[in-house]
Amino acid sequence: MSDRQAVIERNTNETQISLALDLDGQGKYEINTGVGFFDHMLCHIARHGLFGLTVQASGDIDVDYHHLVEDVGIVLGKAIAEAVGDKRGMVRYGMGACPMDEALVLVAMDLGGRSYLRYDLQFGAEKIGDFDTQLIHEFFAAVAANAAMALHVVQQSGDNAHHVAEGAFKSFARALDQATRIDDRITDVPSTKGSL
Repeated sequence: MSDRQAVIERNTNETQISLALDLDGQGKYEINTGVGFFDHMLCHIARHGLFGLTVQASGDIDVDYHHLVEDVGIVLGKAIAEAVGDKRGMVRYGMGACPMDEALVLVAMDLGGRSYLRYDLQFGAEKIGDFDTQLIHEFFAAVAANAAMALHVVQQSGDNAHHVAEGAFKSFARALDQATRIDDRITDVPSTKGSL
């Protein structure tokens, strides 16, 4: 792992999560949450953002997937916040738009220290397999809050729920990669305030 990495563990009565993030990785991942569709989406974050990402998670998925998905979002957000450190030399803003057949989702973010989520995804189905599409909002809300990130996830087109979800996760990955890049022209923190 590079210096811009974090290892976070979170254990509650509902979930047990261990996550390692390397912002300067190569898109390699080991993901196991016990929720197949969610694993598939997390793999996209690593692969298309070129991050190193390891997630081992278990929880009360016999109840439903809500606690697990939200808590992985919390842990990923905390890992992002730790891995970016003082943000010196970092671009700060990122945008991604990855078409997935008929679906296009635009993701824009600011790692400026204030959390906000604008979420505008419309799914034509309540479930993708056995995965509740409402949980995608819960995941991104948890990431944004814990990474202190302003995050916009806005659907431009799309009818197929799987395509919309996959487009959102891929676009998030590209935006996060862009926002966390180091630019040699930036010698301090990217803010007129002098701190983030």
